[in-house]
Amino acid sequence: MEINQLLKIGVDTIKNRQYGNPLLEATMVLESLLDVDRIYIYTHGKEKVPYSIVDKFLELMKLRATGYPIQYILGTREFMGLDFHVEEGVLIPRPDTEILVEYVLDYIDRNYPGESINLLDLGMGSGAIALSIAYYKRDIQVYGVDNSDIAMKVANINRERFQLANVKLYKGNLFQPIEGIGLEKNIHIIVSNPPYIPKGEISKLQEEVKGFEPMEALDGGEDGLDFYRRIRVGKMD
Repeated sequence: MEINQLLKIGVDTIKNRQYGNPLLEATMVLESLLDVDRIYIYTHGKEKVPYSIVDKFLELMKLRATGYPIQYILGTREFMGLDFHVEEGVLIPRPDTEILVEYVLDYIDRNYPGESINLLDLGMGSGAIALSIAYYKRDIQVYGVDNSDIAMKVANINRERFQLANVKLYKGNLFQPIEGIGLEKNIHIIVSNPPYIPKGEISKLQEEVKGFEPMEALDGGEDGLDFYRRIRVGKMD
C-alpha cells in the first residue's frame, strides 16, 4: 500500500474524534513508524509501505479512534522546547503548565541570580516541571518526588535523555522520601502541579483525559484542594 493511501485510511479511521487533527495525527504516527520526517511523507506519497508497518499503523489508528491519547501512541510530548518521553500511567504535560515553569525560572533569576539553590518538585510525574527547570538552570539542584512506580520510571528516562546531573529523584509521598537527608531548612523553592480537578467534575472531562490518563493525577478531592492541604500540613520546617 502507498503512503498516501495509508494516510487516507488512517484519517478516515479517526476523523470522527471530537478532539484532534486527523491528518496531522495520522502523519505523525506514520512518521514514527517509518522513522522519517514529515517532508519525506509529503514527498514520497507513492512509495510502498511494508506490510508490517501497514498492520501496525492501522492498529494504532484504531486505538486512537477509541480516544487513546496520541501522545501515548507516539511516546513523546514536547514541553518547554524539550522532547519528553511519556507513556500510559503518567499525566501528559500541558502547554499551560509551561507558564508555571517560566514563572519559576524568572523567580530564580530575580531572587537567586547565579546561586546554587535547592528546588523540590512534589508529584513530578513525567518530570516535565522539575527537569525543564533543571535543564535551563544547570547550577541549581533539583529534587523530584512521586509515589508512582511508572512516574519514577518515566522521569528517570527523561533525566537520562537530557543528561541532567543536577537532578535527584525519590519515590514516596510528599516530603517523606527526603526526610533525613539534610534538606530541612535548605529547600529554597517548592513547586508542584498537583491533582486539582474536583471529583464531581472529572466525568465532564474529554474522553482522552478521563478515560486514559491516571486518575490519581487528576482527582483533587471534593473541592480539588486535597493535595494542597496535604502539602501545607506536611511542609518542612
